[in-house]
Amino acid sequence: MRIEVTKENFYRRLDKFLRNQLKDVPLSVIYKLIRKGKVYVNGKRVKDPSFDLEEGDVVEFRYVNLENLPKRSERKDLTPVPMKLDVLYEGKHYLVLNKPPNIAIHPGKGVHVATLIEGLLHYGQEKGFSPFLVHRLDKDTSGLLVVAKDREAARILTELFKDRNIEKEYVTLVRGTPENNMKITIPLDGQEAISEIVSVKSLRDVSLLRVKIHTGRKHQIRRHLSQIGFPVVGDDTYGDRHFNREFRKRYGLKRLFLHSYRMKFIDPWTEEEKDFRAPLPDDLLSVLNFLEERSDEWLEEFLS
Repeated sequence: MRIEVTKENFYRRLDKFLRNQLKDVPLSVIYKLIRKGKVYVNGKRVKDPSFDLEEGDVVEFRYVNLENLPKRSERKDLTPVPMKLDVLYEGKHYLVLNKPPNIAIHPGKGVHVATLIEGLLHYGQEKGFSPFLVHRLDKDTSGLLVVAKDREAARILTELFKDRNIEKEYVTLVRGTPENNMKITIPLDGQEAISEIVSVKSLRDVSLLRVKIHTGRKHQIRRHLSQIGFPVVGDDTYGDRHFNREFRKRYGLKRLFLHSYRMKFIDPWTEEEKDFRAPLPDDLLSVLNFLEERSDEWLEEFLS
């Protein structure tokens, strides 16, 4: 099967494009096809679901019979699940959530509990809309998440993210003390990746950072900070497992210390400037209080 990317069917992300083309195929199957190298773009194998497409590209499947792929009707589909959602903003076209930690965005390998998309489906049923994810956060990452309320809104918001017309800032704790105003431009997976350390607060042998990302590569902050020698605390994939284990025993941190704190953009429909902020969750605040007494006195200024 070969599909040309046109103005009519265009989605920039490869996974979103395929989801739109293969509406009857479960999303988990689409991701599996990408991971196993069955998807090619312009004759080259692509294994990155977030790969950027352009009009005129040709997407094709190799070594797979699409007719034999499972259909949504042949499996248990996503089930709407009642879930308490921290909705910071809701308009006609999208809503903004403060995602809690330890909840996956959507079902995947090893995920056997209700996911955020299932909670959003239930919320959408009650409110009369169908949720569409336009970006993602890792399971252990908390903070701001934008959710479109229809397919066209998803297309517009996805372009907003891909065209870098949105400011995204995270708060993280790292081992060591990097410099203020440091820009990291190390490519990731062969693609441009830009992260900027905006502010640093030294706390014993770790530092609290505000990090702005100008691109949205997979695990970008975690990988970039690890590559320059300042791994995210609690990150056993790219960080220091021994350090994390000792830190966990001492301060009780049960996940990686990473929070999507701020998003700022021009609303595509109202042309109003939107500036959303998600307060640090209690588990991260508790760690800061252990590290330095009365952290609330400087934290507000640090985050301003």
